[in-house]
Amino acid sequence: MKTIQDILSSGTAYLEERGVEGARHSMQSLLVHVLGCNKTWLYLHYDDPLPEDKLVPLRELLRRRSQGEPLQHLLGSTEFYRREFRTDARALIPRPETEELVEFALQMAPRSQGMRVLDMGCGSGIIGITLALELARLAPEVVMADISEAALSLTLENATALGARVKTYRSDLFAAWDTPEEGAVRPPEGLFNLVLANLPYVPEGEEVSIEVQHDPSTALYGGPDGLDIVRRFLKDALPHLAPRALVMLEVGHDQGPATQEIMKELGYTQCRVLTDMSGKARFPMGFAPVPPAAEETTHGED
Repeated sequence: MKTIQDILSSGTAYLEERGVEGARHSMQSLLVHVLGCNKTWLYLHYDDPLPEDKLVPLRELLRRRSQGEPLQHLLGSTEFYRREFRTDARALIPRPETEELVEFALQMAPRSQGMRVLDMGCGSGIIGITLALELARLAPEVVMADISEAALSLTLENATALGARVKTYRSDLFAAWDTPEEGAVRPPEGLFNLVLANLPYVPEGEEVSIEVQHDPSTALYGGPDGLDIVRRFLKDALPHLAPRALVMLEVGHDQGPATQEIMKELGYTQCRVLTDMSGKARFPMGFAPVPPAAEETTHGED
């Protein structure tokens, strides 16, 4: 009978031959999943024989991984901001860089009791749910919106599993607020203090990896230059923002400067682009403009 080490080595080689990135990590993760253990246990039991009844499910998972099916789909979950989130084909697979976006938001957002937070294009719910839990002592009203009913169902499953208090609405950007369909549930009125969005930004026709092809197409493509939905979002958001509300986005590695210019043209203030840990400028941000009447009131108080 082959040992766990034998299976790990042969499985890693199998994935490498088929061009799977991070082949050893994938094989380790599949073994942990099938054996119901953690990586520490796996390391300590490399010389143990692998039970025959575990080989059949492992081979099937290995075959699917070799064909480019994302590891997160095979495992059914992924870790994000120290929490486990359910992941499947209903929504975009959470990317590591998005953790950095959430961290920036938590560092920079103006905080107040009962603050209103919006996660637009919420997908699996990782951003809004994380903010709801991290800001829980402020009792924020966290609203999450997505055009996909399937994605919203995944968001609700994650929110329930993690005990996050959020509200979800089906909406094509701000359509549910501005032009609600007859009979549709309309989101609550009120201005938002913090808005984060990870919207589709892949240019039409651009090739994506086999793994990314498993994500819903509605979560990927954003027009000829990838920024059509971003432009519409930034414009339509303005009437829904409290003065000096912080707006942050995640975009493609080369789209930060262009998005920053769009924000400036629309009147957002203190616009800049934050870089991820790889040095890529992918997090454009800015603050909502202050209406002239509000400016006058502020100056009068001074």
